[in-house]
Amino acid sequence: MTTPGGAQAERTGLAWRRTALSSAACTVLLLHAAAQRHWGGSLVPALLAAGTSALLAAIGMHRERALRAAEPGPPSRVLPAIASLAVTVTAASVVVFH
Repeated sequence: MTTPGGAQAERTGLAWRRTALSSAACTVLLLHAAAQRHWGGSLVPALLAAGTSALLAAIGMHRERALRAAEPGPPSRVLPAIASLAVTVTAASVVVFH
């Protein structure tokens, strides 16, 4: 007997984890840039990026659990939209503050 969701749930979870990890790496680079500029306004994009990384990780865990459920429902359209908005706001803050 296979587990609900199986390989699809695992692939989806891994993709979200990679995305969150990439976002965390960008956060570290933004923190480094903010430190080089003596913090100030440069800290805003780093804080937004940190929040975005946490959000991506949380959404990924939620999505993987939903796919592994005994009867997975339809995918949420709201959570990816929220993640997209967070990434867009973070990217815009990098442009504005750097």
